[in-house]
Amino acid sequence: MTRVRVAVVGAGFAGVAMARRLAAAGESFVVLERRPGIGGTWHDNRYPGVACDVPAHLYGYSDIAHPGFSRVFAPGAEILDYLVDAAAPVADRIMLSTELRAAAWDGARWQLATSRGHVEAEVLVMAAGRLTDPRLPEVPGAFDGPVVHTARWDDGLDLDDARVAVVGTGASGVQIVPELARRASSVVVLQRSAPYILPKGDRGYADAEIALFERQPDRLADLRDDLMRETEEVFAQRAGDGRAEARARALDHLAGQVPDPVLRAALTPDHEFGCKRVLFSDDYYATLRLPHVRLVPGALTAYEPGAVVAADGSRHEVDVVVAATGFNTTRQPYAELVTGRDGISLDQYWSQGMRAYASTAVHGFPNLFVLDGPNATLAHNSAVLMIEAQADYVASALPWTQRGPIEVSFEAEQQYVDELQDRSGVWTSGCHNWYVDERSGRQVLLWPGKAQEFRDRFGSFDPAPFAVAESARA
Repeated sequence: MTRVRVAVVGAGFAGVAMARRLAAAGESFVVLERRPGIGGTWHDNRYPGVACDVPAHLYGYSDIAHPGFSRVFAPGAEILDYLVDAAAPVADRIMLSTELRAAAWDGARWQLATSRGHVEAEVLVMAAGRLTDPRLPEVPGAFDGPVVHTARWDDGLDLDDARVAVVGTGASGVQIVPELARRASSVVVLQRSAPYILPKGDRGYADAEIALFERQPDRLADLRDDLMRETEEVFAQRAGDGRAEARARALDHLAGQVPDPVLRAALTPDHEFGCKRVLFSDDYYATLRLPHVRLVPGALTAYEPGAVVAADGSRHEVDVVVAATGFNTTRQPYAELVTGRDGISLDQYWSQGMRAYASTAVHGFPNLFVLDGPNATLAHNSAVLMIEAQADYVASALPWTQRGPIEVSFEAEQQYVDELQDRSGVWTSGCHNWYVDERSGRQVLLWPGKAQEFRDRFGSFDPAPFAVAESARA
């Protein structure tokens, strides 16, 4: 049996951030990671064209600069390398290929069953992320060729001169379609709903720029500060009074890239700007104009041997189906594994949608903290900014757990949930998105404000909403 003060589940951005803070504080801890490598979503997503849509020098830890990023928006492989390097000082505390099978609160400690034995911890930090459980199309029929989800990419998949169907036009679909079009003999793109797309403005960094960042770290720090300010201003364009201007820019981008009025009409969104995730691309629209690429404005409705059928009744013969269909985001698979104070699982407690005070602490689950979970990501800025604030929150809460188990009150949690719901109007305006839990209609994934507001409010622990149960530990 492994006995530690803190057990962390997940070794992506959140788990590594937490591990580094625990090491700095001299805490006894272990990180459990079910994958064979570090990186979380950046370990899973290796599809052609995968990249971050936040500038690379902002999408990283505030205290670990990386002057060597090759592009303004880093390719996924470079982000993975960055994370592996960031985790190096705590790598000996990370148990890879170790799956959490159950975690139960026994009144004083968390008892964890894993694929590699038992772990006992006073504090449990779930850093398992939101984009872990791929959602595959559920349609009648059967396809007799490869069907691959972008988050479970098969590097051995032969796409050269293949006929490919891409299902979905979200973030991964917009990234992968141009890459597939370079290799496949034909690409058919099945679009359930047209997204708003803004120009990305990506470019490679010149060798001289990278060398300057290496020689003068202050230049890189200044760039990060500038990116932070610029990106925070985008909040008004997603959920505030700047949405009309941003929508006009997106439609201008569409008009400038797609002169064909029929194709342009099919690519024009029918929902309010900001209600769904706004995407970025410099080459997606241009790719759809290529002679061997076809957009079908309808969802996948059925498989047939060697073909896909769309909502408009059209049938398309293909060799490979690529599912760019996202994830099960509002109901996390780890929630079934975690049982709290009254024998209730997180999944049961979250039956009407995920909820947590400060997006981090859950009533009924003492000494449990959830990173990158309920209402802890952003529609306009780097999620790493939120993760760092949450990790700081947990680190500053740990001294209080030495007195006894701590648990947030239901009243504080409910007030927080009500506040977030009141501020989430644009995302609950009627369009179908992956932020809203269909069971309750609550928006459960996004923090409905600027990153700096969250960091100011919840970057350190306030014990006021918590009860501390004095207990003597054996």
